[in-house]
Amino acid sequence: MFSSAMEKAEILVEALPYIKDFYGKRVVIKYGGAAMIDCELKKKVMQDIVLMKYVGMHPIVVHGGGPEINTLLTRLGIKSEFKNGLRITDAETMEVVEMVLGGKVNKEIVSGINAMGGKAIGLSGKDGNLLQATLAAADGSLGFVGAVQKVNAQVIETLIENGYIPVIAPIGVDEERQSYNINADLVAAAIAVELNADKLVLLTDVPGLLNDPQDPESLISILKVSQVQDYIGRGVIAGGMIPKVQCCMESVTGGVGRTHIIDGRIPHAILLEIFTREGVGTMVINE
Repeated sequence: MFSSAMEKAEILVEALPYIKDFYGKRVVIKYGGAAMIDCELKKKVMQDIVLMKYVGMHPIVVHGGGPEINTLLTRLGIKSEFKNGLRITDAETMEVVEMVLGGKVNKEIVSGINAMGGKAIGLSGKDGNLLQATLAAADGSLGFVGAVQKVNAQVIETLIENGYIPVIAPIGVDEERQSYNINADLVAAAIAVELNADKLVLLTDVPGLLNDPQDPESLISILKVSQVQDYIGRGVIAGGMIPKVQCCMESVTGGVGRTHIIDGRIPHAILLEIFTREGVGTMVINE
């Protein structure tokens, strides 16, 4: 028992420099993938976020919710269509997206954080004009899929200053009060840049960027912005990893300290990335 207690003490001591470095800093977490579906993983993500807050960091959560949207669309008999990885969003689909993301998923995350002892408040981009949006495809081929035009950081700052954890659904709005479905990775990146965050963490269902997709041991721990085009040309960065890496690039070139693509299937992946020497996943840096 004494040995176990000593191990815990050593772990805390190892984490101390990282707690000191990130005290008072803003960390944007894009929450998605298996960590939103598996009950045990969900619980551990909530614990990670609350712990971050209690040691003096300021986590800001941006979430997706694709599987839940698919489930409700299927129940309603509405067909899902995708183009270049983005959900084509007509008016009927947009209603479902807003109900699922702004209602069901957002409030489940808020209640989960609160149950772990945190203080969370859920928002969509429509609250306080948090996310002002425009059409992602000018020709209208994607329907109401949006791109972030402007982030009203004051809304988030007000919550942080009062001790709350913001939980944000990626729904934007334009001047005509039209709602838009925006990719959560893009929203997380835009918010991280606007807040001048110290970290952007993307939770995914892969170990990070791999040299060989079939070999989980081929993890690229550090990816420099200067290497990205070469990796894309060689097919190392491909498919769904391309938009994630692009979000990381936009963030670090926009002033965010570090960005990380980590495996949300690993319990306490966020804590492992922030508070240990080894970390997990791929870190993207502006070099």
